[in-house]
Amino acid sequence: MEQGEMKLHQLRPPKGTKKSPKRVGRGTGSGHGKTSCRGQKGQSSRSGGGVRPGFEGGQMPLARRLPKRGFHNIFRVEYQVVNVSRLGVFEAGAEVDLEGLRGRRMIRKPDAPVKILGKGDIAHPLTVRVHAVSATARKKIEDAGGRIELIGKGR
Repeated sequence: MEQGEMKLHQLRPPKGTKKSPKRVGRGTGSGHGKTSCRGQKGQSSRSGGGVRPGFEGGQMPLARRLPKRGFHNIFRVEYQVVNVSRLGVFEAGAEVDLEGLRGRRMIRKPDAPVKILGKGDIAHPLTVRVHAVSATARKKIEDAGGRIELIGKGR
């Protein structure tokens, strides 16, 4: 190991960035004793007390006062999209798969399915292995001499 190289156990946050927690219930002289900064009685003073998020003291909550609109499809599949123009960075005859796209930072999420869209052009043949391909992207890749292999859904 070279001299001056830092090790994990030597890492420390910069001075003044860490604040020690408020110590409550440590006697009256501390200023945070007796009721431990919770005031007298009531729901918020009890252990496990307090109200759930969105509770407005019995008033009809905002989420229930506002009208509901639209439709939310729980079966929707959200694809990570890559345009044909971006596939030009791969060399001719290469196999473009999820690992290759992730290695070149064209996709980020490891478990979301990938779809190739047809924006732009490609000049050389590629073998593309993804979850879905648009009709225009399929035509452009096959016209360039490449081929498409669809893999199962990512989820």
